[in-house]
Amino acid sequence: MDFSEAGPGVFFGAITMVAWGIWLVLGDAASDSIDPRTAAAISYVVATTLTVVYVFLSDASLAVTPRGGLLAAVAGVFVSIGLISTYVGLSVGTATTVSTVSAMYFVVAALIGMTILGDDVTASKILGLVFAAVGVLLIAR
Repeated sequence: MDFSEAGPGVFFGAITMVAWGIWLVLGDAASDSIDPRTAAAISYVVATTLTVVYVFLSDASLAVTPRGGLLAAVAGVFVSIGLISTYVGLSVGTATTVSTVSAMYFVVAALIGMTILGDDVTASKILGLVFAAVGVLLIAR
């Protein structure tokens, strides 16, 4: 296994892990206090605002191609579906179950990558996906 490019990826992945973990716990608490759909909207209005400010303050390119813009917009549709599902799930289930099952999004991405995008299918990848699924089943029980 080659871990030479893992440094920055692991760093930002760890930030994402902590941020999403805190987001789920706070989202759970918010969903207990107000309608989960309203909590989801507030969460993403704040996230969108901060992201737009970040883009304008950083050196990000504002050039958008039709393909890139369309793909980003469709990705946003799925973010919205996932966000609303998460908040509604938190209002009817436990944070442990909802967060653990939703964190399996990488299995969906890996399967799409291997079946549609032509990523390598290896025994270690398949074994990793199986272990992840078993782990989720154990935690969600």
